[in-house]
Amino acid sequence: MTPQRVTLITLGVADLGKAKAFYAALGWRENGSQQGVAFYQMHGAALALFGRADLAADQGRPGEALGTGAMTLAQNFATEAEVDAAWQEALAAGATPLKTPQKVFWGGYSGYYADPDGHVWEIAMNPFWPLQADGSLVLPGAPDVH
Repeated sequence: MTPQRVTLITLGVADLGKAKAFYAALGWRENGSQQGVAFYQMHGAALALFGRADLAADQGRPGEALGTGAMTLAQNFATEAEVDAAWQEALAAGATPLKTPQKVFWGGYSGYYADPDGHVWEIAMNPFWPLQADGSLVLPGAPDVH
């Protein structure tokens, strides 16, 4: 497990359509989406745009007016056991638990914690996004960005 990495950056947005149009105008190419979420492949990582209310609910904080929590930094792991180990390490380091790792509606396993400044991290295992040997994430069907 490589601890110093980020695999998915999720930005909470007020209007997904407007945010997608903005990133498209900058030359970003969407590489997949789900209801309420758009994904973009980056070099060794991905960016997601997620409606703020849906993001708050996924973090286990429905109804929250998101501040620093409107962006979720994520680390993906190969197994649920690695997610659980990362969760324990974060709590031992002083993280605030938000949502204990658990099986989630999209078919994976994830949990959330906040660092001492309130920045939210998701730790997850996504069976649809296998990780590379070096721990990097490449979205299925994404163009080569190297």
